[in-house]
Amino acid sequence: MTPPTRPAPVPEGLLTLSHVIYALHALTVVTGLLTPAFIVTTFVTGWPSIIAVILNYVKRGEARGTWLESHFNWQIRTFWYAALWVLVSLLLMLSFIGIPLALGLIGLAGLWVLYRVVRGWLRLNDRREMPV
Repeated sequence: MTPPTRPAPVPEGLLTLSHVIYALHALTVVTGLLTPAFIVTTFVTGWPSIIAVILNYVKRGEARGTWLESHFNWQIRTFWYAALWVLVSLLLMLSFIGIPLALGLIGLAGLWVLYRVVRGWLRLNDRREMPV
């Protein structure tokens, strides 16, 4: 029986960057809460989240093989799924009947984004990887 492999050590700078990325996403979520814009639309179009997802892609290679890789993937998926829900909502808004569905979908997607940012940041703070 082989012993379990230990994940690669994480450079402190990369851990700090991961916190900064979650902070940028959280800033965008708070902006969505404090303005008439919805959380999810602000998340997808707000500069802090756009900068955060660019940082995710730029530094993703450095995180490969570490437990932080799961956080980078989690953040990237959160952004792109949020963008998908905004697109679906926009398409629903093209019809009069779809407007209530679109508003409901945007509200639910906003709560989902809030959940993913909070859950991810809490697990990062505990130095735990994200589930696949």
